[in-house]
Amino acid sequence: MKQRLSGAASAWTVQAAEGSLVVSAGLVIEGSYDVPVTRFVQQPDYEGAEFIDLSMASATFREVDLSGARMRGVLLLDADIDGAIDGLRVNGVEVMPLIEAELDRLHPERLRLRPTTPEAMRVAVDVIEELWQAALRRASALPEEAAYRSVNDEWSLAETLRHTIFVVDAWYGHAAALRPNPFHPIGVPASFTTNGAEFGIDESAAPTLGEILAVRAERIADLRAYLAQVTQEELDRVRGPNTAIGCPPPAERTAAKCLQVIFSDQWAHMQFANRDLAILEQEYA
Repeated sequence: MKQRLSGAASAWTVQAAEGSLVVSAGLVIEGSYDVPVTRFVQQPDYEGAEFIDLSMASATFREVDLSGARMRGVLLLDADIDGAIDGLRVNGVEVMPLIEAELDRLHPERLRLRPTTPEAMRVAVDVIEELWQAALRRASALPEEAAYRSVNDEWSLAETLRHTIFVVDAWYGHAAALRPNPFHPIGVPASFTTNGAEFGIDESAAPTLGEILAVRAERIADLRAYLAQVTQEELDRVRGPNTAIGCPPPAERTAAKCLQVIFSDQWAHMQFANRDLAILEQEYA
């Protein structure tokens, strides 16, 4: 997925080598191909399909909804999976509790990113900002162009930062503060949000890194100002849905739950950014 899973599938890419088997229009076809990649984009035809005795070695699945998938007798060697995963069982063992525990061990700051009180919320903002500042220091050691470079078809650092602006606008401005027009035009929604222009997103925007950081700093300052005076009662109060067009979809939510989404999302995207920075550091070395 283009920086990260959160919704409906939008693309399915299958690497097809000479003599491989490829699914096409629901059929399994054997043959040779002049191009290295066969791409299936936004085709819901495969819901409920069965794939039997089929090689998908080295396939890439980007923003694909695999909810409820059943895999039996599969070979899954050296695979790499990230996304919104819950209830996944591997050989009869539910793995997400194990993965979450290991992530907490490797990244103890995660324990401070599940706040429930105003004070803990303020600490969580500090944690996120310290992590992002460290990532930005890494980026500053690279040529300026690196901030705008995509790695493995993922968002560039600039796009990732623009997405974090959108997330604050969505889950604080829209869902928690119930503002009618909370979205900054340079914010970048997840790719499954296809109506961003309707609520103020400028899909043609190409801001500089400095402009992005300035807007992001404004969003964080706004969030800090709210947390400086918010009470526990206000955090826990269930507020009605924001009926103004935007994201997330209208629903009753507490501010605490909305802010927890922000902290979780910021941490995840910072991890993706650091992953890609490591690759860029090797390329520019």
